[in-house]
Amino acid sequence: MPAVLSASPRPTVAPGLLVAGAGTLAALAAAHLVPEASPLLVAIVLGVAVANAGLPTAAVETLGPGMGVASKHLLRVGVALLGLQLAVSDLAALGWGTALVAATVVVAGIGGSLALGRSLGVGWTQRLLIACGFSICGAAAAAAVDSVIDSRTRELVTTVALVVVFGTAMIPLVPLVAEMSGLDTRSAGLWAGAAIHEVAQVVATGTALDAAAGGALAVAVTVKLARVALLAPVIAIVGVVARRRGEGRTDGKPQPIVPLFLLGFLACVAVRSTGVLGPFVVDVAHSVQTALLTAAMFALGTGVRPAVLRGVGWRPVALAAAATIWIAGIALAGVLVISAR
Repeated sequence: MPAVLSASPRPTVAPGLLVAGAGTLAALAAAHLVPEASPLLVAIVLGVAVANAGLPTAAVETLGPGMGVASKHLLRVGVALLGLQLAVSDLAALGWGTALVAATVVVAGIGGSLALGRSLGVGWTQRLLIACGFSICGAAAAAAVDSVIDSRTRELVTTVALVVVFGTAMIPLVPLVAEMSGLDTRSAGLWAGAAIHEVAQVVATGTALDAAAGGALAVAVTVKLARVALLAPVIAIVGVVARRRGEGRTDGKPQPIVPLFLLGFLACVAVRSTGVLGPFVVDVAHSVQTALLTAAMFALGTGVRPAVLRGVGWRPVALAAAATIWIAGIALAGVLVISAR
C-alpha cells in the first residue's frame, strides 16, 4: 500500500506582516513626535531590537515569511510609488542649467564616491550602496540598488543609517554655509536640492531657508526630484554591471534587465505628469509610500544580529563623510556657475 504523503502546511505571511505593521506605526509615531527623526531609521532600530529580544525559535520562524514579503515586495511597491512625486513638467521648468547640475551631481557623485570607496578599501557592494544612496535619493535609492546586487543585509542597514546621520547633519549646515557664502535664497535652495541625500531632509532644509525669505523650498524640492528622476536609468545600469561582475541578485531565478518595480516607477511618473491626480491623491500616495518603505526597513532590521553588524568598521563611515563633502562640493560649484550667468 503506497505511503500517503501529507502536504506540509503552507507558511502564512500574516503574523510577520502584522508585526511589521505594528513596527511601522510605532516608527511613524516616533517620527511625528520628533520631526528630526527619520521613520526609516527608527524602524530599523525597532526591527533590530525585536530580532535581538530573545524570541523563541518557533516565533522567529513564524514571523519569517511575512518579514520576507515586507522587506522585498513592500519595499519595491514603495519605490515605485515614489514616481508619483515626479511630474515631467516640473522637471522641464528647471531649465537646462539646473537640470545639468542635478544630472552632474548624480553621475559625478556616484563615480567619485566609488573611487573614494575603493581607495578606502570598502567592498564593491557597500560602496555602491553608499554612492547611489547619497547621490540620488537616500534610503529608497539604496534599497533599489540592493534589489539588483548581491549585497548583505548589514550593508544596506549601514547605508540607511549613514544617509540619515549625514543628511540630517546637513539640514543646519547648508543654510549656515549658504549665508556665509552670500548665496541668495533661490541659490541656497538649488544647493540644498542638489546636495542633500533624502527628500525629507531637503524639505526640512528648504523650510529653514524659507524662514528667512520665501521661495527656497519649492526650488529645493524640484531640484531634488530631478535627481530622483535618474533612479530608474541608474538602477538599470547597475543591474547590468552587477550581472557582468557576477554579483547580481538572482533569488534563484532569472531577473529582468529592468526590474518590474522600476517600470512601475516610470508608470507612476507618467500618471503624475498627466495632471489627473489632485494634490490630495499625491499626498496620500506619499504617505503610503513612506509607510511601505518604513515597513520594509523594520523587516530588514529584524534580520540584523550582532554577528551581522560585526566587522562594519570605520571605512563605510569615512566613505559617507567623504561622499557627503564631494557631492555638496559638486552641487555648490554648479550653483555658483548658474548664479554667475
